[in-house]
Amino acid sequence: MDSYHLPPLSRPTASLGHDNNDAQIPHGISKPYPTHHHNNHSRDTNSSSNPDLDLDHASELTISTDPTDITDQNCDRKRPEQQGRLRSRNSVTNMSSVLMSKTVTPFLREHIPSIYAPIGKPGNHETARTENPNSKFCYRHHPDSKCRRAADKAKMVMIQSELDKLTSADQQAVTHVWSLFSAAPARHRDLMLQGILSQLCFPQLSFVSREVNEALKIDFISALPVELSQKILCYLDTVSLTKAAQVSQRWRTLADSDAVWVRMCEQHVNRKCTKCGWGLPLLERKKLRNYTRQRQLAKGGPQGRITELDDAHSSQDQSINQHGKRPAEEEEEDPIKKRQRMAEACKAVQPKTRSWKAVYRDRWQVSYNWKNSRYKLSVLKGHENGVTCLQLDDNILATGSYDATIKIWNIETEECIRTLVGHTAGIRALQFDDSKLISGSLDHTIKVWNWHTGECLSTFAAHTDSVISVHFDGHLLASGSSDKTVKIFDFNSKETYCLKGHTDWVNSTHVDIKSRTVFSASDDTTIKLWDLDTRQVIRTYEGHVGHVQQVLILPPEYEPEDEVLNGAQDNQDAMSVSSSGSRSPTMSNAHIERASSPGNHSPSYNPLPSSLPSGDDDVRHLYGSAFAADESRPLPPRYFMTGGLDSTIRLWDSATGRCLRTLFGHLEGVWSLAGDTIRVISGANDAMVKIWEPRSGKCDATYTGHCGPVTCVGLSDSLMASGSEDGTIRLHSFKPCQQ
Repeated sequence: MDSYHLPPLSRPTASLGHDNNDAQIPHGISKPYPTHHHNNHSRDTNSSSNPDLDLDHASELTISTDPTDITDQNCDRKRPEQQGRLRSRNSVTNMSSVLMSKTVTPFLREHIPSIYAPIGKPGNHETARTENPNSKFCYRHHPDSKCRRAADKAKMVMIQSELDKLTSADQQAVTHVWSLFSAAPARHRDLMLQGILSQLCFPQLSFVSREVNEALKIDFISALPVELSQKILCYLDTVSLTKAAQVSQRWRTLADSDAVWVRMCEQHVNRKCTKCGWGLPLLERKKLRNYTRQRQLAKGGPQGRITELDDAHSSQDQSINQHGKRPAEEEEEDPIKKRQRMAEACKAVQPKTRSWKAVYRDRWQVSYNWKNSRYKLSVLKGHENGVTCLQLDDNILATGSYDATIKIWNIETEECIRTLVGHTAGIRALQFDDSKLISGSLDHTIKVWNWHTGECLSTFAAHTDSVISVHFDGHLLASGSSDKTVKIFDFNSKETYCLKGHTDWVNSTHVDIKSRTVFSASDDTTIKLWDLDTRQVIRTYEGHVGHVQQVLILPPEYEPEDEVLNGAQDNQDAMSVSSSGSRSPTMSNAHIERASSPGNHSPSYNPLPSSLPSGDDDVRHLYGSAFAADESRPLPPRYFMTGGLDSTIRLWDSATGRCLRTLFGHLEGVWSLAGDTIRVISGANDAMVKIWEPRSGKCDATYTGHCGPVTCVGLSDSLMASGSEDGTIRLHSFKPCQQ
């Protein structure tokens, strides 16, 4: 076996047995190139030539070429038994207490007070925090400040378990290292870390990488204040918000809070979201009234939550409202027993508290049913002739018919709870609120009813022909008749006056009490906007080529698409007439561009601006001098829709007179319209009901089933009703199944 000669050594560091000629390379000595000897003489000569060595120790100086020993030289990782044998005598565990007191103790004495006791120690620089209290929130400007993070329980248990496996000396050594690093300032810590990282092998670097990646994952939602966390969550959409609630209990508490979901409801309920295009139906009016009443009565209740009355309480109120008074046995009841009974009832009836997330979930389910045409169909039969008008409100449906009766229906039970009899001819129009119902008939009269009791309160015989339409707002009532006039009734002043201007039947009227204006639609194919103060026409809208049957005022929240406002659609057939007595038209923007010269028109010609007015003052001047002179007067509704027997539905700008969009789809004339900011429904002579998206003008759905023309339609957040000349009312309920 070949052996290798080493340079002179003061003392060999390893020895082997006499029966083996190989010697192990001492730790820290690199392997020299081998020198081959051809005879034993040369070996002896070389050995004896060194005066520091003798032949008796030659076996101690020979180095073995055992591959297992060479492998140990190429890797710093040792087996446990090798680590204990090769541990240096100068390791930290063997550090004497004297040396420890000279190195570690002064370091800790210098730096620990500034880290663990920054407040109250005299001469400490950290007490300067009081001079700039905001600096304590910025770790960047105070890197020496202690990082206060919650400990990872699982990791701390694992570290403690591994520490318990070490000897007492090793535990003390590891603890000293931790203490030195913990007490060191930021500059010293960086230096320590750089030195440690430079000594790590790749497996250890991989371990550090994994640990650092886990440590850098900060739960910012839990770390930030509640208000900031909720503000961040408000920027999420519904899907992301529900997924965030599944992260942890803390995230669920914040993601389900009312402060987050009330913002979501404000963004989507009763309007189309500008970001996602999704809109949810408005809360039912009964729920809104209960919510308002409970918030007023219970000031100290849970803020931001909707409180609803129990079904027993609402049914009790309904029994009182429907009959007008309590039963006789309740009135004759002893007052003491009555108070006791009412106290017990109040204890039994606890208000229901719903979070805003529950409200949103309820509205989303209803909107999903609308979008996917999931509904429960009910067909109400009771009229002996065609149904001409209806109104849907909360749980009550009122219908009028050619059979001269008005029926009040309970939507939940689908039963007719009352029939109002008094007209001598067919009912063409009706409207009701909580206290009264007003109807217009072909017998030339208008009647006011207490629909809870069926009593007729008063009768107006103001028209000389059939009453086709009625509409009231507050103390004002407007009616349209086949005598070509519009009558205005003021319930407060008992004043009645007539508006003349149409040349044919007035089929629809709408009062806006805030601006003191009235819209009217007529068989003369025009729509007029009237000023009730001056009793003059503000503007006449022309564009339909058939009889205009319905005017639908869109809510103030409605805004058309930008391309519509910018005149993307060229409505060349739409024009409006100014408020002067001349019939010379004031054309829409598209029509103005086709005009050759303003001189071709009469002096009353007042061309509209080539672009839409941007300011309130510009819009105010378009409604006439009465609005321009009084800046405090509210403006009329800006956008409205009309349906006519030319089979079209048109969207109008009341200020400019432009026809912004025309909706096509019905095969025959449109009789009725109903809608809100999310959808518009129409009934037509083709026996179909269509649902439209008002901003884009897209037809979302078509419903069939009637055997005759659909003469009237009604809409609520989760219900759609349609009446036809076949004498039936079809009721579509889009409420969730659990409701």
